[in-house]
Amino acid sequence: MRSDDRQSGESAGGGPEQLALIRETVRTARVPRAKPRTWRGAALAGEMPVARVVVNKGVLHLDQFFDYAVPEELDEVARPGVRVRVRFGAGAHQVRGGRREGGRLIDGFIVERRAASDYSGPLAALADVVSPEPVLSAELLGLARAVADRYAGSLADVLQLAVPPRNARAEAKPSPDPLPPPAAPGPGTWERYPNGPAFLDALAGGGSPRAVWTALPGPHWAGELAAAVAATLASGRGSLVVVPDGRAAARVDTALTALLGEGRHALLTAEAGPERRYRQWLAVRRGSVRAVVGTRAAMFAPVQDLGLVAVWDDGDSSHSEQHAPQPHAREVLLLRAAHDQCGFLLGGTSCTVEAAQLVATGWALPLAAPRERVRAAAPLVRTVGDGELARDEAARVARLPSLAWQAVREGLRTGPVLVQVPRRGYVPRLACERCRAPARCRHCAGPLQAPAERDLRCGWCGRDEPGWHCAECGSTRLRARVVGARRTAEELGRAFPAVPVRTSGRDHVLESVPDRPALVVSTPGAEPVADGGYAAALLLDGWAMLGRPDLRAGEEALRRWIHAGSLVRGQAEGGTVVVVAEPTLRPVQALVRWDPVGHARRELAERAELGFPPVSRMAAVTGPPDALTAFLAAAALPGDAEVLGPVPLPMTDPGRPRRTGDPPPGERWERALVRVPPGSGAALAAALKAARAGRSARGGDPVRVRIDPPDIG
Repeated sequence: MRSDDRQSGESAGGGPEQLALIRETVRTARVPRAKPRTWRGAALAGEMPVARVVVNKGVLHLDQFFDYAVPEELDEVARPGVRVRVRFGAGAHQVRGGRREGGRLIDGFIVERRAASDYSGPLAALADVVSPEPVLSAELLGLARAVADRYAGSLADVLQLAVPPRNARAEAKPSPDPLPPPAAPGPGTWERYPNGPAFLDALAGGGSPRAVWTALPGPHWAGELAAAVAATLASGRGSLVVVPDGRAAARVDTALTALLGEGRHALLTAEAGPERRYRQWLAVRRGSVRAVVGTRAAMFAPVQDLGLVAVWDDGDSSHSEQHAPQPHAREVLLLRAAHDQCGFLLGGTSCTVEAAQLVATGWALPLAAPRERVRAAAPLVRTVGDGELARDEAARVARLPSLAWQAVREGLRTGPVLVQVPRRGYVPRLACERCRAPARCRHCAGPLQAPAERDLRCGWCGRDEPGWHCAECGSTRLRARVVGARRTAEELGRAFPAVPVRTSGRDHVLESVPDRPALVVSTPGAEPVADGGYAAALLLDGWAMLGRPDLRAGEEALRRWIHAGSLVRGQAEGGTVVVVAEPTLRPVQALVRWDPVGHARRELAERAELGFPPVSRMAAVTGPPDALTAFLAAAALPGDAEVLGPVPLPMTDPGRPRRTGDPPPGERWERALVRVPPGSGAALAAALKAARAGRSARGGDPVRVRIDPPDIG
């Protein structure tokens, strides 16, 4: 210390001797708590001195509540639902002054206050209350518990998905006062559906209708969702809409603002940023806002007095959460609809097999337009099969069939033309060369594969399939076709040199394109909206999507095609869609008829016959070979469970990015599928969860479990 600093310090504090005396006095002083965050010797709360806490530990063998002592100083703020910090992991020998001490500080939530603990030993004290804001309600806790049980996961993992991270700046700001319920909206474009006005009237009257909505092609779906939300708000209840991506959320947000004005709904998307998103989430939890629109994380939004949950385009893979326990937004909203006895709306221009099952079981009613209105709103669909391609000189030279060439040329006279090209990386499954029927295993009906061009083997149960022949036509020849799409934009640019070519894909996704002639090349799911609709659309390389080795290949291809076709003008306005795929295939026929519901019904009937999901429940179990074998042997699976496999998984290249579920680079892992008939899904999830918890407690090699995997080969 410099001399001038020392002199000023001595004059202000009375000299070094006095400073030393002060330090010694503070060091030897007796205070109620000797060390921060331990509360040693501090008095406990007079009433309800025990807090039951769920800690942020996602390991399954610790999936339970833990009791902590509540210091008197934290009595008022330690309410159920608040965030807390607790010490976790202290041994029984670390007890001082009747309090367990030591361990690591971790986050948690108080779920209830109790007069006494079920644990007879000494309790650790709550280290601190992070914030007095109660963010975990009893309803949200119950939903998280149900989701964790359904997906064989831990409550802590689900709560990490359900409750966003705290932002102190957003939490300090008050939420606006809630607005009074709006007036019930008119039917608007819902009149195009025979039961549409009745659906809105039921919501506005406080009812809880459940419907599977097959939306007509065109731009009106966002406004129709907004009308359903407004009708629910008119009844004094809340509503929740989950869409697959930020672009769809922005469209519904715009429609709601136009219909209801500002301040009546919250937009929960990742694009909003952490502070704004948390501020909006708090407004919903506090009851200031009664309507929510968002992407999959919004499926847990704490909407008060829920009257309607809606999910748009449930077949989109974005609805499937990638973090443990990997729930699907559709299934979470189904749980909320059943628990809260609220309305349910599953909508989309296409129809998934799960949606068809809801209608087939009578749980939901269909909401669709009559066929004549569908034909008027949908574009004209034309096909180009392999026979035409083989005879078409233009297709061999420029990879653009003559029919497609004509459609592009005619469409560019009046507006933009959309060209959909499958993403790179689509690997088709094997199919009969003659009739295109998928090649399936005779034992489990799984897809056949020929790894490294060797003998045929089932991708599910791993059995070899020598002497295969097609069950439909008897042919013994197989076909697998991969068509590259990297040069599509360049080829079209050379074919139409005077027309601008724009691309939309993973690296850069266009929101919209103007209503003037242009070629828009897009991968599936990245199609921009055209002002006034596209004049035409080309769906190239249909085999690259139809031939993927996945149970949902046909359903997914049809969904992608219909989504692209819905952006095209109606047939009355000259809209045309040309799909390059074999016209005899079921998804192609459904596209030509614009009948996604019929396709979903036939798929559901076929899966019921073969024992495929969603008629059956299925779990994918992956891990190192020895660990997987030991896990399956130890799991107390239901008596009606069937184990398919295990089969080896492709090794992950260390130089490539890993996808969720891929094995660690350089390690050999295997996968087994476990399926059970209807009614045994809960028992399967419980058995797999118990087996994982036991393995976690013993510290064995990791084994991953995913209930209802979206891609099973």
